[in-house]
Amino acid sequence: MASVSAPLVMRIVASSIQIAGRAGRIIRDVMAKGDLGIVEKGKDDLQTEADRSAQRCIIASLTKLFPNVTIIGEEGSSDLKVPDDWIVSDFNAEFLERNVCPDGLKQVKESDLVIWVDPLDGTGEYTQGFLERVTVLIGISVNDRAVGGIIHQPYFKTDCNEFGRTIWGVKGIGTGGFVPKTVPSDRLIVTTTRSHSNAVVQAALDALAPDEVLKVGGAGYKVLQLLEGNAHAYVFASAGCKKWDTCAPEAVLEAQGGTLTDILGRHYRYGRDVSFPNACGVLGTAKGISHDEILAKLPDSVKQAMNKTD
Repeated sequence: MASVSAPLVMRIVASSIQIAGRAGRIIRDVMAKGDLGIVEKGKDDLQTEADRSAQRCIIASLTKLFPNVTIIGEEGSSDLKVPDDWIVSDFNAEFLERNVCPDGLKQVKESDLVIWVDPLDGTGEYTQGFLERVTVLIGISVNDRAVGGIIHQPYFKTDCNEFGRTIWGVKGIGTGGFVPKTVPSDRLIVTTTRSHSNAVVQAALDALAPDEVLKVGGAGYKVLQLLEGNAHAYVFASAGCKKWDTCAPEAVLEAQGGTLTDILGRHYRYGRDVSFPNACGVLGTAKGISHDEILAKLPDSVKQAMNKTD
Protein backbone atom coordinates (compact mmCIF):
# COMPACT_ATOMS: atom_id res chain seq x y z
CA MET A 1 0.00 0.00 0.00
CA ALA A 2 1.17 3.53 -0.82
CA SER A 3 0.40 4.67 2.73
CA VAL A 4 3.00 2.27 4.18
CA SER A 5 5.90 3.46 2.01
CA ALA A 6 4.99 7.15 1.79
CA PRO A 7 7.13 9.67 3.71
CA LEU A 8 5.86 10.64 7.16
CA VAL A 9 4.60 14.11 6.21
CA MET A 10 2.60 12.68 3.30
CA ARG A 11 1.01 10.07 5.56
CA ILE A 12 0.06 12.69 8.13
CA VAL A 13 -1.61 14.86 5.49
CA ALA A 14 -3.39 11.86 3.92
CA SER A 15 -4.73 10.71 7.28
CA SER A 16 -5.66 14.23 8.39
CA ILE A 17 -7.82 14.68 5.29
CA GLN A 18 -9.88 11.68 6.40
CA ILE A 19 -9.85 12.60 10.09
CA ALA A 20 -10.99 16.19 9.46
CA GLY A 21 -13.98 14.86 7.54
CA ARG A 22 -14.98 12.64 10.46
CA ALA A 23 -14.62 15.57 12.87
CA GLY A 24 -16.87 17.59 10.59
CA ARG A 25 -19.60 14.96 10.83
CA ILE A 26 -19.35 15.06 14.62
CA ILE A 27 -19.78 18.85 14.53
CA ARG A 28 -22.92 18.50 12.41
CA ASP A 29 -24.26 15.75 14.69
CA VAL A 30 -23.90 17.93 17.80
CA MET A 31 -25.75 20.79 16.11
CA ALA A 32 -28.50 18.43 14.92
CA LYS A 33 -29.10 17.22 18.48
CA GLY A 34 -29.71 20.81 19.59
CA ASP A 35 -27.75 20.85 22.86
CA LEU A 36 -24.45 22.61 22.15
CA GLY A 37 -23.17 22.27 25.74
CA ILE A 38 -21.67 25.78 25.72
CA VAL A 39 -19.12 26.74 28.38
CA GLU A 40 -17.20 30.02 28.63
CA LYS A 41 -13.42 29.57 28.73
CA GLY A 42 -12.80 33.31 29.02
CA LYS A 43 -14.01 36.64 27.74
CA ASP A 44 -15.51 36.15 24.25
CA ASP A 45 -14.04 32.62 24.24
CA LEU A 46 -16.67 29.90 24.03
CA GLN A 47 -16.37 26.13 23.87
CA THR A 48 -19.11 23.71 22.83
CA GLU A 49 -19.61 19.96 22.91
CA ALA A 50 -18.72 20.02 19.22
CA ASP A 51 -15.29 21.55 19.99
CA ARG A 52 -14.61 18.95 22.66
CA SER A 53 -15.85 15.93 20.72
CA ALA A 54 -14.20 16.89 17.43
CA GLN A 55 -10.87 17.34 19.20
CA ARG A 56 -11.14 13.96 20.91
CA CYS A 57 -11.75 12.37 17.50
CA ILE A 58 -8.81 14.15 15.86
CA ILE A 59 -6.24 13.66 18.61
CA ALA A 60 -7.18 10.03 19.31
CA SER A 61 -6.98 9.18 15.60
CA LEU A 62 -3.67 10.95 15.01
CA THR A 63 -2.16 9.53 18.20
CA LYS A 64 -3.06 5.99 17.20
CA LEU A 65 -1.43 6.43 13.79
CA PHE A 66 1.54 8.57 14.88
CA PRO A 67 2.14 7.89 18.59
CA ASN A 68 5.46 9.73 18.81
CA VAL A 69 4.41 13.00 17.14
CA THR A 70 3.68 16.05 19.32
CA ILE A 71 0.04 17.12 18.94
CA ILE A 72 -1.24 20.39 20.42
CA GLY A 73 -4.99 21.01 20.45
CA GLU A 74 -6.93 24.10 21.41
CA GLU A 75 -9.20 22.30 23.86
CA GLY A 76 -6.47 20.70 25.97
CA SER A 77 -6.44 17.02 26.94
CA SER A 78 -9.25 14.67 27.92
CA ASP A 79 -9.34 11.33 29.69
CA LEU A 80 -12.78 10.45 28.30
CA LYS A 81 -12.96 7.28 26.22
CA VAL A 82 -13.32 7.95 22.52
CA PRO A 83 -16.07 5.96 20.77
CA ASP A 84 -14.71 3.40 18.34
CA ASP A 85 -16.49 4.98 15.37
CA TRP A 86 -14.65 8.25 16.03
CA ILE A 87 -11.26 6.62 15.44
CA VAL A 88 -10.11 7.10 11.85
CA SER A 89 -7.26 4.84 10.73
CA ASP A 90 -7.32 5.13 6.94
CA PHE A 91 -5.46 7.42 4.55
CA ASN A 92 -6.70 9.45 1.60
CA ALA A 93 -5.51 7.29 -1.28
CA GLU A 94 -6.07 9.95 -3.94
CA PHE A 95 -3.72 12.38 -2.19
CA LEU A 96 -0.97 9.77 -1.91
CA GLU A 97 -1.37 8.51 -5.47
CA ARG A 98 -1.41 11.91 -7.16
CA ASN A 99 1.30 13.77 -5.25
CA VAL A 100 5.04 13.37 -4.83
CA CYS A 101 6.68 14.42 -1.58
CA PRO A 102 9.05 17.40 -1.96
CA ASP A 103 12.69 16.45 -1.46
CA GLY A 104 12.99 18.71 1.57
CA LEU A 105 10.25 16.82 3.41
CA LYS A 106 11.19 13.23 2.57
CA GLN A 107 13.48 12.67 5.56
CA VAL A 108 11.39 14.42 8.21
CA LYS A 109 11.38 12.53 11.53
CA GLU A 110 8.63 12.41 14.15
CA SER A 111 10.76 14.54 16.48
CA ASP A 112 10.84 17.31 13.84
CA LEU A 113 7.05 17.58 13.73
CA VAL A 114 4.28 19.30 15.62
CA ILE A 115 0.61 18.99 14.66
CA TRP A 116 -1.61 21.94 15.63
CA VAL A 117 -5.32 21.23 15.96
CA ASP A 118 -8.25 23.63 16.10
CA PRO A 119 -11.19 21.21 16.11
CA LEU A 120 -13.76 23.94 15.48
CA ASP A 121 -12.46 27.28 14.30
CA GLY A 122 -15.19 29.89 14.56
CA THR A 123 -17.04 28.69 17.67
CA GLY A 124 -18.84 32.03 17.92
CA GLU A 125 -20.03 31.63 14.34
CA TYR A 126 -21.17 28.09 15.15
CA THR A 127 -23.26 29.19 18.14
CA GLN A 128 -24.78 32.13 16.22
CA GLY A 129 -25.73 30.18 13.10
CA PHE A 130 -23.05 31.35 10.65
CA LEU A 131 -22.32 27.70 9.91
CA GLU A 132 -20.64 28.12 6.53
CA ARG A 133 -17.80 29.96 8.33
CA VAL A 134 -16.96 27.03 10.62
CA THR A 135 -13.77 25.11 9.83
CA VAL A 136 -11.73 22.22 11.21
CA LEU A 137 -8.01 23.03 11.13
CA ILE A 138 -5.11 20.57 11.25
CA GLY A 139 -1.72 22.18 10.72
CA ILE A 140 1.64 20.45 10.34
CA SER A 141 4.90 22.16 11.25
CA VAL A 142 8.42 20.91 10.59
CA ASN A 143 11.29 22.49 12.49
CA ASP A 144 9.08 25.39 13.60
CA ARG A 145 7.66 26.23 10.14
CA ALA A 146 4.14 25.54 8.87
CA VAL A 147 4.49 23.19 5.90
CA GLY A 148 1.15 21.42 5.56
CA GLY A 149 -2.45 22.07 6.43
CA ILE A 150 -6.03 20.84 6.19
CA ILE A 151 -9.04 23.16 6.24
CA HIS A 152 -12.34 21.28 6.41
CA GLN A 153 -15.71 23.01 6.08
CA PRO A 154 -18.41 20.85 7.70
CA TYR A 155 -21.26 22.93 6.28
CA PHE A 156 -20.01 23.52 2.74
CA LYS A 157 -22.77 22.30 0.43
CA THR A 158 -21.49 20.42 -2.62
CA ASP A 159 -23.06 20.24 -6.08
CA CYS A 160 -24.33 16.80 -5.09
CA ASN A 161 -26.32 18.32 -2.20
CA GLU A 162 -23.97 16.79 0.35
CA PHE A 163 -22.20 18.59 3.19
CA GLY A 164 -18.47 18.90 3.73
CA ARG A 165 -15.40 20.04 1.81
CA THR A 166 -11.76 19.36 2.66
CA ILE A 167 -9.01 21.63 1.35
CA TRP A 168 -5.35 20.71 1.77
CA GLY A 169 -2.04 22.37 1.08
CA VAL A 170 1.61 21.28 1.26
CA LYS A 171 4.50 23.61 0.54
CA GLY A 172 6.36 22.32 -2.47
CA ILE A 173 3.29 20.50 -3.82
CA GLY A 174 0.44 22.99 -3.93
CA THR A 175 -3.19 22.77 -2.89
CA GLY A 176 -6.21 20.58 -3.53
CA GLY A 177 -9.88 20.17 -2.74
CA PHE A 178 -11.06 23.44 -4.30
CA VAL A 179 -10.71 25.61 -7.39
CA PRO A 180 -8.44 28.62 -6.75
CA LYS A 181 -9.70 31.94 -8.08
CA THR A 182 -7.93 35.20 -8.84
CA VAL A 183 -8.77 38.31 -6.85
CA PRO A 184 -10.32 41.31 -8.67
CA SER A 185 -7.77 43.73 -10.12
CA ASP A 186 -9.92 46.86 -10.01
CA ARG A 187 -10.49 47.19 -6.23
CA LEU A 188 -9.05 46.26 -2.85
CA ILE A 189 -10.99 43.91 -0.58
CA VAL A 190 -9.80 43.19 2.94
CA THR A 191 -11.13 40.58 5.37
CA THR A 192 -10.88 41.04 9.12
CA THR A 193 -12.48 40.13 12.43
CA ARG A 194 -16.23 40.33 12.90
CA SER A 195 -16.30 40.56 16.68
CA HIS A 196 -12.81 41.35 18.07
CA SER A 197 -12.06 44.80 16.70
CA ASN A 198 -10.34 47.65 18.55
CA ALA A 199 -8.73 51.00 17.75
CA VAL A 200 -5.50 49.45 16.45
CA VAL A 201 -7.36 46.96 14.23
CA GLN A 202 -9.39 49.85 12.79
CA ALA A 203 -6.30 52.01 12.27
CA ALA A 204 -4.73 49.27 10.15
CA LEU A 205 -7.87 49.00 8.04
CA ASP A 206 -8.14 52.76 7.63
CA ALA A 207 -4.54 52.96 6.39
CA LEU A 208 -5.26 50.49 3.60
CA ALA A 209 -8.41 52.35 2.53
CA PRO A 210 -10.05 49.23 1.06
CA ASP A 211 -13.01 49.42 -1.28
CA GLU A 212 -14.72 46.71 0.75
CA VAL A 213 -14.21 45.06 4.15
CA LEU A 214 -15.42 41.51 4.80
CA LYS A 215 -15.95 41.09 8.54
CA VAL A 216 -16.17 37.38 9.28
CA GLY A 217 -15.23 35.04 12.12
CA GLY A 218 -12.62 32.30 12.11
CA ALA A 219 -9.03 32.47 10.83
CA GLY A 220 -9.65 29.50 8.56
CA TYR A 221 -12.62 31.14 6.89
CA LYS A 222 -10.74 34.43 6.45
CA VAL A 223 -7.90 32.63 4.66
CA LEU A 224 -10.49 30.88 2.49
CA GLN A 225 -11.52 34.34 1.29
CA LEU A 226 -7.96 34.80 -0.01
CA LEU A 227 -7.77 31.32 -1.52
CA GLU A 228 -11.04 31.71 -3.42
CA GLY A 229 -10.46 35.21 -4.74
CA ASN A 230 -12.93 37.00 -2.48
CA ALA A 231 -10.34 39.18 -0.72
CA HIS A 232 -6.84 40.45 -1.37
CA ALA A 233 -5.65 40.66 2.24
CA TYR A 234 -6.46 39.39 5.74
CA VAL A 235 -5.57 42.07 8.27
CA PHE A 236 -5.89 41.60 12.03
CA ALA A 237 -3.71 43.95 14.10
CA SER A 238 -4.46 42.30 17.44
CA ALA A 239 -3.24 39.42 19.58
CA GLY A 240 -6.59 37.65 19.43
CA CYS A 241 -5.70 34.35 17.75
CA LYS A 242 -3.43 31.40 18.56
CA LYS A 243 -1.00 29.07 16.79
CA TRP A 244 -3.70 26.43 16.18
CA ASP A 245 -5.73 29.12 14.36
CA THR A 246 -3.00 29.95 11.85
CA CYS A 247 -0.71 26.94 11.33
CA ALA A 248 -2.97 25.15 8.84
CA PRO A 249 -4.22 28.32 7.08
CA GLU A 250 -0.65 29.63 6.71
CA ALA A 251 0.54 26.38 5.17
CA VAL A 252 -2.37 26.16 2.73
CA LEU A 253 -2.17 29.83 1.72
CA GLU A 254 1.59 29.72 1.16
CA ALA A 255 1.34 26.41 -0.70
CA GLN A 256 -0.89 28.26 -3.17
CA GLY A 257 1.52 31.18 -3.49
CA GLY A 258 0.17 33.61 -0.89
CA THR A 259 1.83 34.77 2.31
CA LEU A 260 0.87 34.83 6.00
CA THR A 261 2.95 36.58 8.65
CA ASP A 262 2.51 38.76 11.71
CA ILE A 263 1.80 42.49 11.31
CA LEU A 264 5.57 43.15 11.19
CA GLY A 265 6.09 40.73 8.29
CA ARG A 266 7.63 37.90 10.33
CA HIS A 267 6.55 34.29 10.05
CA TYR A 268 5.32 32.69 13.23
CA ARG A 269 7.17 29.72 14.68
CA TYR A 270 5.17 26.55 15.35
CA GLY A 271 7.56 24.43 17.42
CA ARG A 272 6.45 22.51 20.50
CA ASP A 273 7.87 25.09 22.91
CA VAL A 274 6.43 28.32 21.47
CA SER A 275 3.83 30.40 23.26
CA PHE A 276 0.32 29.83 21.96
CA PRO A 277 -0.86 33.43 21.35
CA ASN A 278 -0.05 35.13 18.04
CA ALA A 279 1.01 38.23 19.94
CA CYS A 280 1.79 40.33 16.88
CA GLY A 281 -1.41 39.96 14.88
CA VAL A 282 -1.92 38.46 11.44
CA LEU A 283 -1.34 39.71 7.91
CA GLY A 284 -2.23 37.44 5.01
CA THR A 285 -2.13 38.20 1.30
CA ALA A 286 -3.51 36.25 -1.65
CA LYS A 287 -1.42 34.85 -4.48
CA GLY A 288 -0.31 37.64 -6.81
CA ILE A 289 -0.66 40.36 -4.16
CA SER A 290 2.53 42.02 -2.89
CA HIS A 291 2.79 41.29 0.81
CA ASP A 292 5.50 43.93 1.14
CA GLU A 293 3.30 46.62 -0.40
CA ILE A 294 0.44 45.92 2.00
CA LEU A 295 2.91 45.81 4.89
CA ALA A 296 4.41 49.16 3.88
CA LYS A 297 0.99 50.84 4.00
CA LEU A 298 0.46 49.96 7.66
CA PRO A 299 1.30 52.96 9.88
CA ASP A 300 4.18 52.88 12.34
CA SER A 301 1.72 53.35 15.20
CA VAL A 302 0.09 50.01 14.36
CA LYS A 303 3.45 48.26 14.02
CA GLN A 304 4.69 49.71 17.29
CA ALA A 305 1.54 48.52 19.06
CA MET A 306 2.18 45.03 17.71
CA ASN A 307 5.97 45.00 18.22
CA LYS A 308 6.08 42.26 20.82
CA THR A 309 8.37 39.25 21.05
CA ASP A 310 6.59 36.05 19.99
